[in-house]
Amino acid sequence: MSLSSTAIEPLRFREALGHYASGITVITTHVEGEPIGFTCQSFHSVSMSPPLVSFGVMSSSGSYPKIRQAGRFAVNILSDEQVRISKQFARRGTDKWHEVEWQESPLGNPIIAGSLHWLDCEIYAEHAAGDHLIVIGEVKALNLQEAAATQPLLYYKGQYRNIAEHCEA
Repeated sequence: MSLSSTAIEPLRFREALGHYASGITVITTHVEGEPIGFTCQSFHSVSMSPPLVSFGVMSSSGSYPKIRQAGRFAVNILSDEQVRISKQFARRGTDKWHEVEWQESPLGNPIIAGSLHWLDCEIYAEHAAGDHLIVIGEVKALNLQEAAATQPLLYYKGQYRNIAEHCEA
């Protein structure tokens, strides 16, 4: 059997990719007086010069058109104490901002209180890729929190994970 005739089953593909641990972010913007955001684990660095990052978003996303309209976004890198935030921003059709404290970034994007770090970006490029869009942002500002004990929120094999649980004392 040739590889070109082998179909990759979506559920099997998702299971395979689930074996790659990733951090969890919430991508946010503020447009027409409304804060917008969604949970995203498809986030990574692209370039150091200029400083570029990217994230993947479903083409059918209800949030991304508003982010495109704003032309800017923040990447809120979630801490291991923000599982509720991750779940809340992953849902459709609900008030994602209910009981979420935030402040504006230098570019006017929502920065979620308690996030491990944040990056303030302007949209640099967008590329269609299958059923997703790859969005590249140029980082214009960032903030590294000083809480040494805070760890990132991770996702692995379909579950939230904590680095501290697996570190040797």
